[in-house]
Amino acid sequence: MPGTLVMDSYPLANAESVVARARTGDPSALEALYRAFEAPVYNLARRICRTTEDAEDVLQETFFEVCRSIGRYREEGSLWGWVRSIAASKALMRLRRNKYRDTDELQDEVIGSRREDNALRMDLEAALERLSETARAVVWLHDVEGYT
Repeated sequence: MPGTLVMDSYPLANAESVVARARTGDPSALEALYRAFEAPVYNLARRICRTTEDAEDVLQETFFEVCRSIGRYREEGSLWGWVRSIAASKALMRLRRNKYRDTDELQDEVIGSRREDNALRMDLEAALERLSETARAVVWLHDVEGYT
């Protein structure tokens, strides 16, 4: 589709224009960035931090940093990769701050899954639960987000 830059499966129409306008502080451009990446940032934060409260805080901190740092974004890599690195950094910093805080169990996020998919997901979540928070974050970032 002309005028659409696909950033690791997260399309943003006229991305170059949106980034240029965001650099000038245009509220509609900043909102477009937020809307394009809100769900994937929240999902990444939720998996790393494991509580909705922490994930919401990471989402807010991430987009505060995106707005503050958009002028430093180099268009050499994908926009999603840049946003994702900020989100991962914010989530890992929150893990370090909350190292000794008790965490809630993961809520069931998969609705309508087939029975065997649901059982496999539960086995995976149980295995992830046995890992330390840092190890769980590393597994998630490597296996799901594609970090190396």
